Amino acid sequence: MKRRQFFQSVAAGAAASQSARATDLCACAPMMQSAQPAGAKAFESTGSKFRITGVKAFGVSLTPDSDRPYVFVKLETNQGVVGWGEGTLEGKAAAVMACVDDFKELLLGADPMQVEHIWQSMYVHSFYRAGPVIGSAISGIDQALWDLRGKALGLPVYKLLGGPMDPRGVRGYYHVFARNLDELRNVRASAKQLGVTCMKSGIPGYYEWIETRASIRRAIAQMEMLREGLGPDIDIGVDFHAKTSPSVASIIIKEVEPLNLLFVEEPCPPENVKAMARITRRSTTPIATGERLIASYSCRELVENGVVDIIQTDINHVGGITALWKVGAMAEQAGVSIAPHACEGPIGGLATVHVDAATPNFLVQEICSGVQPQMKEKVWEEWLGFPAMRMVDGRFPLPQKPGLGFDLTEDKLKKYPFGGTKPMARVFHKDGSVAAW
Repeated sequence: MKRRQFFQSVAAGAAASQSARATDLCACAPMMQSAQPAGAKAFESTGSKFRITGVKAFGVSLTPDSDRPYVFVKLETNQGVVGWGEGTLEGKAAAVMACVDDFKELLLGADPMQVEHIWQSMYVHSFYRAGPVIGSAISGIDQALWDLRGKALGLPVYKLLGGPMDPRGVRGYYHVFARNLDELRNVRASAKQLGVTCMKSGIPGYYEWIETRASIRRAIAQMEMLREGLGPDIDIGVDFHAKTSPSVASIIIKEVEPLNLLFVEEPCPPENVKAMARITRRSTTPIATGERLIASYSCRELVENGVVDIIQTDINHVGGITALWKVGAMAEQAGVSIAPHACEGPIGGLATVHVDAATPNFLVQEICSGVQPQMKEKVWEEWLGFPAMRMVDGRFPLPQKPGLGFDLTEDKLKKYPFGGTKPMARVFHKDGSVAAW
């Protein structure tokens, strides 16, 4: 359908949309759709006649005991066009689904082309500033809005954002799954064959605020083995996962400077900006953080004060495409790179690729998988019809279809019913105190 015909049909169907029903997230009794959300009348003369008629959230568990079931959001419209997004939040899936349900009053009857207006309403009208639950719900809805927007205009989202910056696609990295030098050399050979030039790993164990030399030496030895096994030509990121204190992190990072790491990720809890700044001042290795930050506002202090070199906000938590785009723009002005975190499902991963492709200060894109596809990626291909988030010559290909670039039906998700919210890992030090992991 051509764009002119599309908007003509949207206008013709506007009256019918006022009486449309929206199905409750729990498949309970249907709820009558309000004519328009509060504040919508001001845009009647300038907005489109496109209307949201249904809001659904799906919990999808690949395994019954998964602590990170996917949360997918589907927006339905009066023209039959649907948009998909993802708001997966580890350990809090049911809470995010309930929050999506809470946002129905702001969405039903709204014009989905007004993406920024809807984002502001969800964030500001919640009054209490978004944490991970609200942020993830906003993220799933926002991605679905952009998907709708792209489909309505007949363009991939990255072209709506002004991209692509590189027609070859988006540079990415896989995670290292290896226990010794021989396995690392096998990973290096596989990576070379696939054209992959970047990998990421972590540090072993859990750390007290002041650690023994033996514990610190084990972490350093692990990183030295990574460099030896992967060789000099692969860029390496190491995720500390906020397991270390500023003091311990500073010692380790100083010791591994000769390894020329691409970055050290989250060397201390991300909410402690001054502690992160101390680590940065003591190191020549680039410092990265951001996966737990919500909305662009939470990144301001890190960027303005030159605390980090790389921002890693996650499109499934930070507030979707709208927020990730703003983070990238703010960071670009300060000479900070962006390398988004992505360890959830395929919709958020693909949405991130669209933002990456239009971001001048983009560095590299994560996917939580190895050089060999895992079971989850076979499921993603079953759902979407193509090998989603698998690199070709070291890059994630750019989607060519309008919107986020995929088709998905509810029926395909039924094979993996929601197994409920499960807590994330809980680890403890030898004395019983709580440890970060």
